[in-house]
Amino acid sequence: MTSFVAHRNGRAATAEELAPLAFAGYAHFTAMQVRGGRVRGLDLHLERLRTASVELFGRALPDDQVRSYLRAALEAGPADLSLTATVYSRAGQFTAARAEPEVLVRTGPPSAGPEGPLALAAVEHERFLPAVKHVGEVAKTYLLRQAVAQGFDDAAFVDGRGRLSEATIWNLAFWDGDSVVWPQAEVLGGITMSIVRRQLDRLGVPQRVQDITLADLPALAGGVVMNSWTPGVAVSRIGSVSLPEAPSFLELLHNAYEAESPTAP
Repeated sequence: MTSFVAHRNGRAATAEELAPLAFAGYAHFTAMQVRGGRVRGLDLHLERLRTASVELFGRALPDDQVRSYLRAALEAGPADLSLTATVYSRAGQFTAARAEPEVLVRTGPPSAGPEGPLALAAVEHERFLPAVKHVGEVAKTYLLRQAVAQGFDDAAFVDGRGRLSEATIWNLAFWDGDSVVWPQAEVLGGITMSIVRRQLDRLGVPQRVQDITLADLPALAGGVVMNSWTPGVAVSRIGSVSLPEAPSFLELLHNAYEAESPTAP
Protein backbone atom coordinates (compact mmCIF):
# COMPACT_ATOMS: atom_id res chain seq x y z
CA MET A 1 0.00 0.00 0.00
CA THR A 2 1.54 3.30 -1.10
CA SER A 3 1.87 6.39 1.08
CA PHE A 4 1.41 8.61 -1.95
CA VAL A 5 -2.23 9.32 -2.78
CA ALA A 6 -3.83 12.24 -4.64
CA HIS A 7 -7.62 12.47 -4.43
CA ARG A 8 -9.94 15.09 -5.91
CA ASN A 9 -13.29 15.35 -4.14
CA GLY A 10 -12.96 11.92 -2.58
CA ARG A 11 -11.65 9.83 -5.48
CA ALA A 12 -8.33 9.23 -7.21
CA ALA A 13 -7.36 12.29 -9.25
CA THR A 14 -6.50 11.92 -12.91
CA ALA A 15 -3.63 13.65 -14.68
CA GLU A 16 -6.20 15.67 -16.63
CA GLU A 17 -7.73 16.93 -13.39
CA LEU A 18 -4.37 17.71 -11.81
CA ALA A 19 -2.83 19.49 -14.80
CA PRO A 20 -4.76 22.79 -14.33
CA LEU A 21 -3.56 22.91 -10.70
CA ALA A 22 0.14 22.71 -11.58
CA PHE A 23 0.40 26.51 -11.76
CA ALA A 24 -2.56 27.43 -9.55
CA GLY A 25 -1.86 29.85 -6.75
CA TYR A 26 -5.24 30.79 -5.28
CA ALA A 27 -6.02 28.15 -2.69
CA HIS A 28 -5.63 27.32 0.97
CA PHE A 29 -4.76 24.17 2.85
CA THR A 30 -4.18 22.39 6.11
CA ALA A 31 -1.50 19.81 6.87
CA MET A 32 -1.58 17.05 9.44
CA GLN A 33 0.19 13.96 10.67
CA VAL A 34 -1.95 10.81 10.76
CA ARG A 35 -1.05 8.00 13.13
CA GLY A 36 -3.07 4.82 13.29
CA GLY A 37 -5.64 6.43 11.01
CA ARG A 38 -6.29 9.18 13.58
CA VAL A 39 -5.56 12.90 13.75
CA ARG A 40 -5.07 15.27 16.66
CA GLY A 41 -7.06 18.48 16.49
CA LEU A 42 -9.39 17.39 13.70
CA ASP A 43 -11.95 19.96 14.82
CA LEU A 44 -9.31 22.67 14.45
CA HIS A 45 -8.35 21.51 10.95
CA LEU A 46 -11.99 21.58 9.86
CA GLU A 47 -12.48 25.02 11.37
CA ARG A 48 -9.37 26.29 9.56
CA LEU A 49 -10.62 25.00 6.18
CA ARG A 50 -14.10 26.35 6.76
CA THR A 51 -12.96 29.82 7.83
CA ALA A 52 -10.37 30.17 5.07
CA SER A 53 -12.87 29.01 2.42
CA VAL A 54 -15.28 31.75 3.45
CA GLU A 55 -12.43 34.27 3.34
CA LEU A 56 -11.14 33.26 -0.11
CA PHE A 57 -14.24 31.92 -1.85
CA GLY A 58 -17.20 33.35 0.05
CA ARG A 59 -18.49 29.88 0.88
CA ALA A 60 -17.36 26.66 2.55
CA LEU A 61 -18.05 22.98 2.09
CA PRO A 62 -19.87 21.17 4.93
CA ASP A 63 -17.54 19.55 7.47
CA ASP A 64 -19.07 16.12 6.85
CA GLN A 65 -18.24 16.37 3.16
CA VAL A 66 -14.64 17.35 3.88
CA ARG A 67 -14.34 14.51 6.38
CA SER A 68 -15.54 12.03 3.77
CA TYR A 69 -12.77 13.20 1.43
CA LEU A 70 -10.18 12.78 4.18
CA ARG A 71 -11.46 9.27 4.96
CA ALA A 72 -11.30 8.24 1.31
CA ALA A 73 -7.65 9.24 1.10
CA LEU A 74 -6.78 7.55 4.40
CA GLU A 75 -8.44 4.31 3.31
CA ALA A 76 -6.20 4.27 0.23
CA GLY A 77 -2.96 4.53 2.23
CA PRO A 78 -1.20 3.12 5.30
CA ALA A 79 -2.23 3.93 8.88
CA ASP A 80 0.67 6.37 9.42
CA LEU A 81 1.19 9.18 6.92
CA SER A 82 1.35 12.90 6.26
CA LEU A 83 -1.79 14.45 4.78
CA THR A 84 -2.44 17.80 3.11
CA ALA A 85 -5.96 18.93 2.24
CA THR A 86 -6.06 21.83 -0.24
CA VAL A 87 -9.22 23.76 -1.06
CA TYR A 88 -9.35 25.50 -4.44
CA SER A 89 -11.82 26.70 -7.05
CA ARG A 90 -12.21 25.48 -10.62
CA ALA A 91 -12.58 29.13 -11.59
CA GLY A 92 -8.85 29.44 -10.96
CA GLN A 93 -6.95 32.61 -10.20
CA PHE A 94 -6.85 36.06 -11.80
CA THR A 95 -10.64 36.03 -12.05
CA ALA A 96 -13.59 37.14 -9.95
CA ALA A 97 -15.70 34.24 -11.20
CA ARG A 98 -17.15 31.98 -8.52
CA ALA A 99 -17.38 28.22 -8.40
CA GLU A 100 -18.03 25.65 -5.70
CA PRO A 101 -14.82 24.94 -3.75
CA GLU A 102 -13.16 21.60 -4.40
CA VAL A 103 -10.75 19.58 -2.28
CA LEU A 104 -7.46 17.98 -3.26
CA VAL A 105 -6.13 15.57 -0.63
CA ARG A 106 -2.53 14.45 -0.93
CA THR A 107 -0.76 11.94 1.32
CA GLY A 108 2.87 10.94 1.75
CA PRO A 109 5.21 9.31 4.24
CA PRO A 110 4.90 10.36 7.90
CA SER A 111 7.29 13.00 9.21
CA ALA A 112 8.48 14.14 12.63
CA GLY A 113 10.50 17.16 11.50
CA PRO A 114 14.15 18.02 12.23
CA GLU A 115 15.83 17.16 15.51
CA GLY A 116 17.26 20.61 16.17
CA PRO A 117 18.37 22.76 17.78
CA LEU A 118 17.88 25.28 14.99
CA ALA A 119 19.55 28.61 14.35
CA LEU A 120 17.14 31.09 12.76
CA ALA A 121 18.02 34.16 10.76
CA ALA A 122 15.99 37.24 11.76
CA VAL A 123 14.33 38.63 8.63
CA GLU A 124 11.96 41.57 8.32
CA HIS A 125 8.87 40.12 6.64
CA GLU A 126 5.09 40.17 7.03
CA ARG A 127 2.89 37.62 5.27
CA PHE A 128 -0.13 38.67 3.23
CA LEU A 129 -3.37 37.41 4.82
CA PRO A 130 -1.38 35.92 7.71
CA ALA A 131 -4.42 34.26 9.28
CA VAL A 132 -4.95 32.11 6.15
CA LYS A 133 -2.73 29.12 5.34
CA HIS A 134 -2.64 29.90 1.64
CA VAL A 135 -0.49 28.50 -1.14
CA GLY A 136 2.01 30.15 -3.46
CA GLU A 137 4.11 31.87 -0.79
CA VAL A 138 7.37 32.12 -2.67
CA ALA A 139 8.79 34.46 -0.01
CA LYS A 140 8.93 31.72 2.62
CA THR A 141 11.07 29.38 0.52
CA TYR A 142 13.18 32.26 -0.76
CA LEU A 143 13.90 33.50 2.76
CA LEU A 144 14.63 29.95 3.94
CA ARG A 145 17.18 29.54 1.14
CA GLN A 146 18.72 32.93 1.94
CA ALA A 147 19.00 31.97 5.60
CA VAL A 148 20.69 28.64 4.83
CA ALA A 149 23.14 30.41 2.51
CA GLN A 150 24.10 32.61 5.47
CA GLY A 151 24.75 29.61 7.73
CA PHE A 152 21.38 29.40 9.48
CA ASP A 153 18.91 26.51 9.47
CA ASP A 154 15.80 28.59 8.76
CA ALA A 155 14.37 32.08 9.15
CA ALA A 156 12.21 33.83 11.74
CA PHE A 157 10.14 36.87 10.78
CA VAL A 158 10.27 40.32 12.35
CA ASP A 159 7.31 42.61 11.62
CA GLY A 160 7.35 46.32 10.87
CA ARG A 161 7.18 47.11 14.59
CA GLY A 162 10.28 45.05 15.33
CA ARG A 163 8.34 42.16 16.87
CA LEU A 164 9.08 38.51 16.29
CA SER A 165 6.01 36.89 14.75
CA GLU A 166 6.55 33.43 13.26
CA ALA A 167 9.05 31.48 11.18
CA THR A 168 8.82 30.27 7.57
CA ILE A 169 6.59 27.25 8.19
CA TRP A 170 6.59 27.38 11.98
CA ASN A 171 5.00 29.07 14.96
CA LEU A 172 7.34 30.40 17.63
CA ALA A 173 6.98 29.82 21.37
CA PHE A 174 9.19 30.89 24.28
CA TRP A 175 9.69 30.00 27.94
CA ASP A 176 10.43 32.41 30.80
CA GLY A 177 11.01 29.69 33.38
CA ASP A 178 7.42 29.65 34.60
CA SER A 179 5.14 30.49 31.67
CA VAL A 180 4.86 29.79 27.97
CA VAL A 181 5.15 33.07 26.06
CA TRP A 182 3.58 33.45 22.61
CA PRO A 183 4.50 36.31 20.27
CA GLN A 184 1.98 39.14 19.92
CA ALA A 185 1.83 39.76 16.17
CA GLU A 186 -0.16 38.98 13.04
CA VAL A 187 0.52 35.26 12.55
CA LEU A 188 -1.04 32.09 11.25
CA GLY A 189 -2.58 30.32 14.22
CA GLY A 190 -1.08 26.86 13.79
CA ILE A 191 -3.13 23.77 14.55
CA THR A 192 -0.35 22.30 16.69
CA MET A 193 -0.04 25.62 18.49
CA SER A 194 -3.79 25.62 19.16
CA ILE A 195 -3.68 22.03 20.42
CA VAL A 196 -0.80 22.84 22.75
CA ARG A 197 -2.46 25.99 24.04
CA ARG A 198 -5.73 24.33 24.96
CA GLN A 199 -3.97 21.40 26.59
CA LEU A 200 -1.69 23.71 28.56
CA ASP A 201 -4.83 25.45 29.80
CA ARG A 202 -6.23 22.09 30.92
CA LEU A 203 -2.94 21.28 32.65
CA GLY A 204 -2.96 24.64 34.44
CA VAL A 205 0.31 25.83 32.85
CA PRO A 206 0.54 29.65 32.73
CA GLN A 207 0.59 31.23 29.27
CA ARG A 208 0.66 34.76 27.98
CA VAL A 209 0.88 36.65 24.70
CA GLN A 210 3.21 39.63 24.48
CA ASP A 211 5.39 41.67 22.15
CA ILE A 212 8.76 39.96 21.79
CA THR A 213 11.68 41.70 20.09
CA LEU A 214 15.22 40.51 19.57
CA ALA A 215 16.20 42.70 22.52
CA ASP A 216 13.79 40.73 24.74
CA LEU A 217 15.32 37.32 23.99
CA PRO A 218 18.19 37.40 26.54
CA ALA A 219 15.62 37.56 29.36
CA LEU A 220 13.90 34.36 28.17
CA ALA A 221 14.78 30.82 29.21
CA GLY A 222 14.27 28.99 25.92
CA GLY A 223 12.53 28.96 22.57
CA VAL A 224 11.07 26.50 20.09
CA VAL A 225 9.39 26.24 16.73
CA MET A 226 6.37 24.02 16.11
CA ASN A 227 4.20 22.97 13.19
CA SER A 228 2.22 19.96 11.96
CA TRP A 229 5.35 17.81 12.17
CA THR A 230 6.08 18.40 15.85
CA PRO A 231 4.99 20.33 18.95
CA GLY A 232 8.52 21.51 19.58
CA VAL A 233 12.00 21.76 18.08
CA ALA A 234 14.54 23.68 20.13
CA VAL A 235 15.85 27.02 18.83
CA SER A 236 19.41 27.83 19.84
CA ARG A 237 19.72 31.25 18.20
CA ILE A 238 17.69 33.93 16.46
CA GLY A 239 19.87 36.32 14.54
CA SER A 240 22.88 37.01 16.76
CA VAL A 241 21.03 36.28 20.02
CA SER A 242 21.52 32.87 21.64
CA LEU A 243 18.80 31.07 23.56
CA PRO A 244 19.53 28.61 26.40
CA GLU A 245 18.67 24.95 26.19
CA ALA A 246 15.33 24.21 27.82
CA PRO A 247 14.72 20.45 27.82
CA SER A 248 11.94 20.73 30.41
CA PHE A 249 10.14 23.23 28.17
CA LEU A 250 10.35 20.87 25.21
CA GLU A 251 9.08 18.00 27.34
CA LEU A 252 6.17 20.14 28.56
CA LEU A 253 5.11 20.99 25.01
CA HIS A 254 5.36 17.40 23.81
CA ASN A 255 3.40 16.15 26.82
CA ALA A 256 0.70 18.73 26.21
CA TYR A 257 0.40 17.67 22.58
CA GLU A 258 0.26 13.98 23.51
CA ALA A 259 -2.57 14.77 25.94
CA GLU A 260 -4.81 15.62 22.99
CA SER A 261 -6.88 12.60 22.05
CA PRO A 262 -6.64 11.75 18.33
CA THR A 263 -9.83 11.11 16.37
CA ALA A 264 -10.64 9.45 13.06
CA PRO A 265 -12.11 11.56 10.26
